Amino acid sequence: MNIQQNRTLTKIAALATVLSIALAGIAQAGIQGITGISPAPAFSFTAKADSITSGDGSSVYMWGYSDDGGHNNQIMQYPGPTMIVTEGDVVTIQLTNDLPDPVNNRVSMIFPGQVVSATGGSTGLMTQESDGPADIVTYTFTASHPGTYVYHSGTRPELQTEMGLLGALVVRPAVDGTTTAYGPNTGTEYENEWLYLVSQVDSYIHTLVQLGNIDQVDMAKQKPRQWFINGRSLSDDLFPDFAPWLPTQPYSALIITAPGHRVLARFVGASRDTHPPHLHGNNFTMVARDGRVLQTAPGAGGDLAISDNTMSVVSLATHDAIWQWTGKDLGWDIYGNPVPDCVDQVDNRTGVAPPDGYDDAGANAWEWCADDAKPFPVVLPELQDMMFGGFYSGSPFLGSYGSLPVGEGGLNLWNGYLYPWHSHTEFELTNDDVFPGGMFTAILIVPPAP
Repeated sequence: MNIQQNRTLTKIAALATVLSIALAGIAQAGIQGITGISPAPAFSFTAKADSITSGDGSSVYMWGYSDDGGHNNQIMQYPGPTMIVTEGDVVTIQLTNDLPDPVNNRVSMIFPGQVVSATGGSTGLMTQESDGPADIVTYTFTASHPGTYVYHSGTRPELQTEMGLLGALVVRPAVDGTTTAYGPNTGTEYENEWLYLVSQVDSYIHTLVQLGNIDQVDMAKQKPRQWFINGRSLSDDLFPDFAPWLPTQPYSALIITAPGHRVLARFVGASRDTHPPHLHGNNFTMVARDGRVLQTAPGAGGDLAISDNTMSVVSLATHDAIWQWTGKDLGWDIYGNPVPDCVDQVDNRTGVAPPDGYDDAGANAWEWCADDAKPFPVVLPELQDMMFGGFYSGSPFLGSYGSLPVGEGGLNLWNGYLYPWHSHTEFELTNDDVFPGGMFTAILIVPPAP
């Protein structure tokens, strides 16, 4: 076993303790970010240099935005702070520059999809730029349309986005903003929300910049060697938000959800290449692109939504998808109950008749009634004939423990079902050419609350 694989397994072994606190709310109801005060949220950012940790334990020199309002100890973070505002808000961002050699390394922010006015600083090619700690640039826009957006530096963007000056902007709808991504009658209702910001790093470029040899950087020769989801790679991306040993990488990429819950996944392309996240467990339904619902007309309920299992997340674009797991048609009772107990009288989504085929409530909520009381269709081998993953509970049933040899399992405190979500470009599952790592995370299905 190589050093990186051993380190990865050691990190994963710590999850049993660290993630146990996450079950209290079953899942992340909303993504982590900074909100300001509506209807005029104001943010203060500084471009700074620091470093991040990759999945193999190496340190990578980065540039990034910090939130000077006090969030995350005012240090640079990768990706930059996720700004969460409400449709109709007048948003103000002040930016200063604390990068090494800030006059030659001017920095800025642009906000695709927004109509922005910028004041202060120096006039650059795309927007106003800051060239020092005392040089304040102010950007203002009205968040006129709900959706998922990217922001990034508009100064030498081919280099500065590579260095880490990027982040996500989420505009919640003015109506139903905590339960839908785009408002009523858009087909974007959700219970759980997740950010999937994909990026890449050529560590050779970062080393040149760190050594002061920025003039030697040739972006035409960029060759990514590390890949990230929300600024982390496997196995760091499985740890909770704001893990103290990852101070510049605050955002997790693991979500915990329950049967029947609709998960809103906000995909953000934050690198030059296109990346293909592949979702296991069920197809997703892509409901929006670049902050616009896929529908023939407003109020059409997302009638142009697309069902698939692999997303093509292109550079500086965003894609919103709904993913839901129920266990329908697996062919056995996922709770292992031998006695029929499924009660289906209403539609679980609306709460009114007619029935929809699923158990209505309680400990078996969202069980597919056609599979109720069906036994597991095969006989499992004896323990001595099996191999055990760390997340195997010893039982094929949701919420149940089973027999395990001493020292095996132990990471799945909830006896849930764990599905990998990862890039379908296989070399993006490595850190510096060593597997496992890179753009690889998971979603955990836990039993519903009684």
